[in-house]
Amino acid sequence: MPATATRPVGVFVSFDPEHDRDLYERLLGESQAPGSGFAVCGSSRVATPTDFFGEGARAEIRDADLMIVLCGEHTEASMIVSGELRIARQEGTACILVWGRREAMCARPRGAEPNDAMYGWTDEILRQRIDFLSRMAAREVSAAAD
Repeated sequence: MPATATRPVGVFVSFDPEHDRDLYERLLGESQAPGSGFAVCGSSRVATPTDFFGEGARAEIRDADLMIVLCGEHTEASMIVSGELRIARQEGTACILVWGRREAMCARPRGAEPNDAMYGWTDEILRQRIDFLSRMAAREVSAAAD
């Protein structure tokens, strides 16, 4: 469901919980700033062996307007991020890959498509991408209603 003037864009945040929790905390803080335009509605978590990528994560990803993938140095090796990206593709949830650490070589998750761009992390770039994807989703909903 696309965002409206009264409802911010709902974002699922995918990240490597073992190495990049600080990136998640930073994005969570940014989402709570006045005028951010987005709200975190779900995020990666360490799964139990019996519920690895269970229905809870799938439902959160499906219900999100989009997914932000926070990429760090070890993202390529994270089965959690790769699984969440696969679920997002299956559910048709738009994704934004974000270069999480300026000072480091960040890795794209396994399963990322060759044409998936990884964007630098600035407020302006993040807002532009979120706004763009939200407008695209609104157009798709409008076209489907016609």
